[in-house]
Amino acid sequence: MELTGTVKKIGDLQTFASGFQKKELILLTQTQYPQPICIEFLQDKIDLLNQVQEGDEVKISIDIRGREWQAPDGQVKYFNSITGWRIEKGGNNFNEPTQAAPISGNQPTAANDSNVFGDEDDDLPF
Repeated sequence: MELTGTVKKIGDLQTFASGFQKKELILLTQTQYPQPICIEFLQDKIDLLNQVQEGDEVKISIDIRGREWQAPDGQVKYFNSITGWRIEKGGNNFNEPTQAAPISGNQPTAANDSNVFGDEDDDLPF
């Protein structure tokens, strides 16, 4: 999955007692109603944030993760997190259409085979 938008904020590095590290990026989406989305970068993916700064236009590849937690009173709660694993910097070129691969010469096309059904005597009006 991918999200595009403007980097609104890059948080500080958080290191936990276990040695686990994470850094959060707030991405402001470029939709009709822009949304600030918190994306976590974990462990070795934290270095990806060195290539961007606040105000940059980016496309971020993400995973959505969910987890279950049971409180001491027995109540079960569910949490979601968005984890980034790739960042591409750029302007508005993320929405450019991609081109299809050219058709090889051995495949029929509408231009070189206008009668694909072989019905030359068809007199239907449509």
